[in-house]
Amino acid sequence: MDLFSDGSPVELLSHDGSAVLHPWVLGELSAANTFEQVRRVVEWSQHRLTMFGRSVDEPRLSAWYGDHAYTYSGVPRQPLPWNEPLSELRRICERITGASFNTVLANLYRDGNDSMGWHADDEPELGSAPVIASVSLGAPRRFRFRHRDSGESIECRLPSGSLLVMSGACQRKWMHSVPKEKRISEPRINLTFRFIGPDVDRRS
Repeated sequence: MDLFSDGSPVELLSHDGSAVLHPWVLGELSAANTFEQVRRVVEWSQHRLTMFGRSVDEPRLSAWYGDHAYTYSGVPRQPLPWNEPLSELRRICERITGASFNTVLANLYRDGNDSMGWHADDEPELGSAPVIASVSLGAPRRFRFRHRDSGESIECRLPSGSLLVMSGACQRKWMHSVPKEKRISEPRINLTFRFIGPDVDRRS
């Protein structure tokens, strides 16, 4: 998909939810410096997942920060406390989206061999129409959507310093993935900010 001819946000989905890609949201911040700060301060770990009855290493490093525990990919995550620059990036996402976020999942793709399979952020504690703010730093990577019913697919490349805001019916109707790209040798960090709470569906 050809994006950002004038630097404006782009809506990626034509129906069944919204996925708006903002090409640059860091303002005066350097994407390279922000990447290095996040990589340095986040307590990265590699989790074991159960897939098709086998225990395998998660194909990336990850960490969970915020105010609530969470079960992700079948693995319970206890939250680590907020720090900088995660708190500053949360403020940026809240200012752009008008939503509130109290947790963030950090993923470190060490190179193009690391990936994320097809999934949706549709856990009950996120509510029926969550706002997910996804910040990308480091190596640009392909990002795919696939419609659950029709199989329609949409693909773009997420640049460093960009923000993808998924909302509405997006998580109910579409799945998304980050496929392997073996030619890529540089790392990428992705931060997905979320809101978890008992009143999530009653927020405006």
